[in-house]
Amino acid sequence: MRHEHRGRGFGRPGGWQQADLPDPADAPDWFAGRLPSDWFAGQPVIEIDRDEIVVIGELPAPVSEKEDTPAEEVPAATKQGAVARFRETTRPARMQIANEAQRRYGRSVAWGVSVDGERIMFTHLAVPVMTRLRQPERKVLDTLVDSGVARSRADALAWTVKLAGKHAEAWLEELRTAMRKVDDLRSEGPQGL
Repeated sequence: MRHEHRGRGFGRPGGWQQADLPDPADAPDWFAGRLPSDWFAGQPVIEIDRDEIVVIGELPAPVSEKEDTPAEEVPAATKQGAVARFRETTRPARMQIANEAQRRYGRSVAWGVSVDGERIMFTHLAVPVMTRLRQPERKVLDTLVDSGVARSRADALAWTVKLAGKHAEAWLEELRTAMRKVDDLRSEGPQGL
């Protein structure tokens, strides 16, 4: 039996894992228009992957009530109170916006804030990922577990991915740019192949 490919031709943007998700390219603009202007100091950072949209806004710097505290040294408790106030007072509106965005983009929405350079996430996904590893890779994970760096192989794998991402961000961004270019070229090609 011959399978016919419909739409853009062979493959999907970003590989088979991308499925048929709505294009999130305009999500930052949508959130800029949808979020109340008094929530954040400036535009929020919008991070998108195939599972989730993360919205992180900078809260205005809280002011300490202590007279002897320099303006740049706000106590941790004051910052925590500002985060708690924002989280509770905006909850119904954030849930409504998240529901609208989920219908529009087919992804969950996670919220967080940044206060004085510190990022605090309210909710976000921890997506299970299955992989098959050969013994050399398992030994790396087991060394991290045995040394106390990680509690489990899953934690060790997450730690390794974070470390690799931190040190390879420039290369990963170059790869993402190349993938977008391939998608653009694919969309310009003949349709119905």
